[in-house]
Amino acid sequence: MRKIVHRHLGKVVAGAAIAVAGTAVMVGITLPGTAGADETGGKTGTRAGQQAGQGQDGTVPAGVVEQAPAQGDKGKGGDPLTDDEMKRAEQIAVNRQLLNSAENVDGKRGPQRLTVDLADPENDETDDPSAPRRADVTFYDYSNDTLVTKTVNLDTGKVEDTGVQHGVQPPLSRAENAEAATLLIADPLGKGLRADYKDATGKDLTSADQLLLNGAVYRATPGAQPAVLDKCGEHRCVRLFPKVVNGPWIDARSFVIDLSARKVAQLKRG
Repeated sequence: MRKIVHRHLGKVVAGAAIAVAGTAVMVGITLPGTAGADETGGKTGTRAGQQAGQGQDGTVPAGVVEQAPAQGDKGKGGDPLTDDEMKRAEQIAVNRQLLNSAENVDGKRGPQRLTVDLADPENDETDDPSAPRRADVTFYDYSNDTLVTKTVNLDTGKVEDTGVQHGVQPPLSRAENAEAATLLIADPLGKGLRADYKDATGKDLTSADQLLLNGAVYRATPGAQPAVLDKCGEHRCVRLFPKVVNGPWIDARSFVIDLSARKVAQLKRG
């Protein structure tokens, strides 16, 4: 695609940065180019998706709660969590109650996994080389729009602390960006996106896997959106920045996807 297309969504962006409105909370997005976008695949490139557990789809599969796995490969001190530690922490954090009561971005059983990060040591453990390693595991529960954070002691295999917050919207995971794109593609408002993709590639856009995706959390601003988006901030809402694989960015800034309500809306033009 060597020219800018001036129809459908407005334009396929090639060669100039997109100015993003202040209502979107930008997280690690640089446009155009490849920053935050993996040119080898069709998933997303958000900061959250690139953190702990990169390469996984970010969902917690439905099923019975299993006993925490063996220690496996362990880091030391302030070393980043190993893959084995991240897997162990997540399985410890998701107890039967959370698995059965929570809902992920697809509407399936189990919370939406966001990140697994090395937890800070306790105040009296800062200089202790034998201090236990802990992990902060964060989930989003779409059944009640809450952010759940569990601190797991990787030495004892126990959850030491649980925090639940409302109205807190951390960076989006890969799975959430992909689901937002899926909803937009399937919605009547996604007609322009589909048309621009076909202009750029000659192919039909039917799946989020055909795009590289950056996304920003969107919060409601009085008078800046239709009423259907008034709960954004309480709800988990996304503004997408899609890119054709090995091609141009497509300007989809005027659309917001409410993942909690599973609705797509178009922002009012200023």
